[in-house]
Amino acid sequence: MDTSDPNIIFDTQGVCNYVRKYENWEQNQKVTGKNAELFLESMVERLRKAGRGKDYDCIMGLSGGVDSSYMSYFVTKVLGLRSLVVHVDTGWNSELAVMNIQNIVQKLNLDLHTLVIDWQEMRDLQLAYLRSGIANLDVPQDHCFIASLHNEAKKYGIRHIMNGGNMATESILPTSWGYSASDSWNLRDIHKKFGSVNLSTYPILNFWDLNLRLPYIDRMEVIRPLEYIDYNKSQVKEFLIKELGWRDYGGKHYESVFTKFFQSYYLPTRFGYDKRKAHLSSLIVSGQLTREEAIVELSKPLYDPSELENDRLYFTKKLGISLSEFDSIMNQPICNFSNFKNQVELGKKFLRVLRLLSYIKYKLV
Repeated sequence: MDTSDPNIIFDTQGVCNYVRKYENWEQNQKVTGKNAELFLESMVERLRKAGRGKDYDCIMGLSGGVDSSYMSYFVTKVLGLRSLVVHVDTGWNSELAVMNIQNIVQKLNLDLHTLVIDWQEMRDLQLAYLRSGIANLDVPQDHCFIASLHNEAKKYGIRHIMNGGNMATESILPTSWGYSASDSWNLRDIHKKFGSVNLSTYPILNFWDLNLRLPYIDRMEVIRPLEYIDYNKSQVKEFLIKELGWRDYGGKHYESVFTKFFQSYYLPTRFGYDKRKAHLSSLIVSGQLTREEAIVELSKPLYDPSELENDRLYFTKKLGISLSEFDSIMNQPICNFSNFKNQVELGKKFLRVLRLLSYIKYKLV
């Protein structure tokens, strides 16, 4: 990591705040060994009890990427839970992603629900984000992933959502390089200013549903099972290739053609953000990669020139704009998410209320 993240802080030893944060988590919060085994055993028992009389114990998303693919195996074959698997198709799946998903579902004998997002709405929302000038173009995809999974869970009476997030490979990601995909105010305001198609079917999850109704009223719980195992990315890839016929995309989240272009061209070209630095740094602090190996990896070009031109043509044609219009957008002034309506202050107030309620509860006990 370097000062391409404007919020990075280095201490007197030259160590950045991200490393210190990971060290603190590792020393004070990471659950390992027997404690991790006990947690997983207890969790499985709890989920099976909640799933009695129902078709499923839990629900999880499957993109075809490393984390979601391995989580599908781990939850199904190792933990023995009955999972409903959901894939959200936003129109940007690579052929490899489709193949990986099919292989995993067939070999693990999973029930798969594929939810297809209306292409005209998705295209219009992604164009709105592109024209807004903000960094995180992946919000339209990420938001509908979150909303669709929660909607499907509620539809089938499932209270436990499995999430493939993990500190071993994702501990570092600067907030200055993007903004939360769950902020529905931000999404609606950007679309209002730059979009033209009514979002009549696109799934939107509002603040109160996400932060109040789902966790406290519906008692829906998000669980990150990969946090409780020794999760090594290279070993997991080898396992997936050997056991499930999985094929590598060559980059994190490259199962989506949109995300590949966004991370490997749009962000570094327009903002100077190379997300490989965060992804590789996460592997370094978890002991899966050396700094020297990461530097060698970073020395490689983000794109092969001929592949870049093909992807530029595909990207613009699919969004329905010309190359000249795209280049014009790329040269416009950049913008920050805070220039649009957002839930930052609402989130802070809500957190204060939760802390107060927690304090009152503690005092009453």
